[in-house]
Amino acid sequence: MKIKIFKVEQWMNDYENDAIYNLGETCIDSMTLGELIELSGQNPEAYLTALKDKRMTYGHIHGSPELLKGIASLYKDILPSQVIPTHGAIGANHQVIISMIEPKDNMVSVMPTYQQHYSIPESIGAEVRILQLTPENNFLLDLELLRSLVDKNTKMITINNPNNPTGSWIPTDVMMEIAEIAKSVNAYILSDEVYRGISEDGSYMESIADIYEKGISVGSMSKIFSLAGLRMGWIVSKDEDVINACLLRRDYDTISCGQLDDLFASLALSNKEKIFDRNKKILLKNRKILDRWVNETPEVSYVKPVAGTTALVYYKNDIPSYELCIKLIKEKGVLFTPGSCFEMEGCVRIGYAFDSKTLKDGLDKFTELLREI
Repeated sequence: MKIKIFKVEQWMNDYENDAIYNLGETCIDSMTLGELIELSGQNPEAYLTALKDKRMTYGHIHGSPELLKGIASLYKDILPSQVIPTHGAIGANHQVIISMIEPKDNMVSVMPTYQQHYSIPESIGAEVRILQLTPENNFLLDLELLRSLVDKNTKMITINNPNNPTGSWIPTDVMMEIAEIAKSVNAYILSDEVYRGISEDGSYMESIADIYEKGISVGSMSKIFSLAGLRMGWIVSKDEDVINACLLRRDYDTISCGQLDDLFASLALSNKEKIFDRNKKILLKNRKILDRWVNETPEVSYVKPVAGTTALVYYKNDIPSYELCIKLIKEKGVLFTPGSCFEMEGCVRIGYAFDSKTLKDGLDKFTELLREI
């Protein structure tokens, strides 16, 4: 099995540690363990001291009851038995695709999106049909185009909602139409929802697992929970075939998640509203900073993001995005992600959920570079 280089991850591996202004990162400003414990109303020193007596067994193989209940609480009517913990969302996406897709199946993937969604199925011999999202349509999915891409042999449709890198969000009425299209050909929908959970107006953000009986939701503790170091993700579905297939595969490639990952993820999930309040303030403040910068900088443009932590920003220059981002990190210390990592050109992905000073300073440095070249 041959698989393509994972462009965005390779880029981050190569350059993230060199950044002075890291706007390639897409997690909301990461929390310390002390901050998480304090936020839960406990004393960090006492809590961590008590951990020294915890025996490091495998723990609950399928996840602790607290973890499963906490993940299920992020959805409308999901049972703990319909949750599978994984090694991050990257483990969840991989497990779903490897478990459900076979050679010669066909599937539809939006573009741009996280590369797992099209490169893994391609590597096992599936046909991947690309549904291109465009700025002219605000990076929203074209339903007529989707209808033209599916047929009776389509096994799965994959979406990324909120979308990485564009920050677009598929509203509930459109999600229901996507589900109807999938249902017409008996296809699954895999929705990578790692940026789901924090809306501007505080309203509930629907999951595909809420809407469609063959919907598969993937989430994690990394992005909106600010706890990427836990390496905890999950698969959620009401479809028994999905759960059974993924559990079977999980015995071979996961066995269990770490006890400490489970423990701290459970703690975060039981205090999710406090974390979301913290992170919503960061997101809304920084989204305004980004929008103001775009409006005041004639060299750039974008479709304003409405959800998630990323934006796809276009620049008015012919330089390839990879070359531009190399110049940016080497000359200004600013890390963006090239559009080419998402099969796009003339644009860069900006993660805007870190601290506000880093965001402002990084954007100013980018403006300097654009005016120098």
